[in-house]
This record gives sequence, structure tokens and C-alpha cells, in this order.
Amino acid sequence: MLIHPTLDKIEHLRLFGMGKALREQMENREATTLSFEERLGLLVDREQTERENKRLATRLKSAKLRVSAAFEDIDFRQPRGLDKSLVMTLASNQWIKDRHNLIITGPTGAGKSYLACALAHKACRDGYVCLYQRLPRLLEDLSLARHDGRYPKLMKSLLKADLLILDDFGLAAVAGEQQRNLLEIVEDRYDRRSTLITSQLAVKHWHKTIGDPTIADAILDRLVHNAYKIELEGDSMRKIKSKIRTR
Repeated sequence: MLIHPTLDKIEHLRLFGMGKALREQMENREATTLSFEERLGLLVDREQTERENKRLATRLKSAKLRVSAAFEDIDFRQPRGLDKSLVMTLASNQWIKDRHNLIITGPTGAGKSYLACALAHKACRDGYVCLYQRLPRLLEDLSLARHDGRYPKLMKSLLKADLLILDDFGLAAVAGEQQRNLLEIVEDRYDRRSTLITSQLAVKHWHKTIGDPTIADAILDRLVHNAYKIELEGDSMRKIKSKIRTR
């Protein structure tokens, strides 16, 4: 029996993983010792794996994570107030399923962005759609989008993500139109999707940073009360790693 027409049909059906596995079986003599059911099972498994890997690559690309970070590489050895049991609980992604939030605070270099991206990477691996945004830049973009017609589309993309990371909250005061834009984000996502915020400021200072008391109350009410909190401390992880490399 000629196998090439079958391979052509497999590729035409876009079963690329199955096609690769079939070629490998043809080149491997040991594969001939397997039963038809066993060989078919291997082909199907390969196709499933290929498709899952492709979907993961797509999710990671669209997430636009600031840092290439894997959950397994999180450093729990440095004394920086990182509760390993809490982080392991968060890695299960139940908080995303329950539509809760996460707030990570701490000084510059403490590893806030890395931890956020590592948790998002784990969520992507588990099938969730994530999106990373630096909040100062996002708020500027939203203000421009209100005037050039992109605002509804941009807001829709923010709501679509199962997990939205808003990095660097509080680097600058949130004023004027930015206050309303931030309120719309958290209002749209409240009890529908999860939001992760990182900040150098402790939560108790957020009210002042937002400025308008009424809007600040509304934003914090939707962000804080159903949020897990991680408060990092200690020296900059960049400084620590630099010292380790120069020893």
C-alpha cells in the first residue's frame, strides 16, 4: 500500500502532529512490533499534544508578558516575605476560576512583575487567556482611544482576558479622565474576570494616588475586598542576583 497519498490527505486535513508521528513510526522498526490500536493511539496523542502546544504558544503571544517567567523558577529562598503556601495555592488558578483578584506590592526590584508574569504563564499553560499591561501606558492609550474611535474595541479586549495584569500602579497620580478609565476597567471586570495589580505603594496609599474620593472608593471597593494580597519586602532581587553572578 502506498503511504504517500495517505500522508497527503492527513496534511490536507491539517493533522500535522499525526503526520509527523506517522513518518517517525515509518522510520522506526520498533514501531512495527506494536498493535494497530497502539500505533493509532500514539498518532492521536501526538496530534493532541501538537494542538495543545500551538494553542499555548498563541495564548503566550497574545498575553504580551513583560518577563519570560516560569512558575517553577520562582525563588522562594530569598527572605522577601513571599509565602510559598499562598503562591502554590494561587498556582492552582482556582482564584481565577472564582473571579478573584490579586494584589502584589513591594519596593523596586522585589520581583513583583516577575511573580505576576510567572503566575500568568502558569495560567496560560492551564488554558486561561491572560493579558499584561503597564497601567500608566494603558491609561494614556485609553485617553487617546476615546478620541480616535478605538475605545470600545480596546475596552472589549481588556474584558476578554480571564486574567488582566495591571503593572506599576501608582508610579504617577491617576488624574482626570484616567480616573474614569480605570474605574470602567475594574467595573467591567468586577465579579466577571480576575485582575492582578502590582504596585510599589501599599494599598493604604492607593486612595490618595487616585485622588477623587468618590472614584477612589468605587475603584478600591471593586479591587481590594475580594483580592489575595502579597506584600514583598527586602533588597532588590536584581541586586542580589548581580552579587551572586560576580562572586
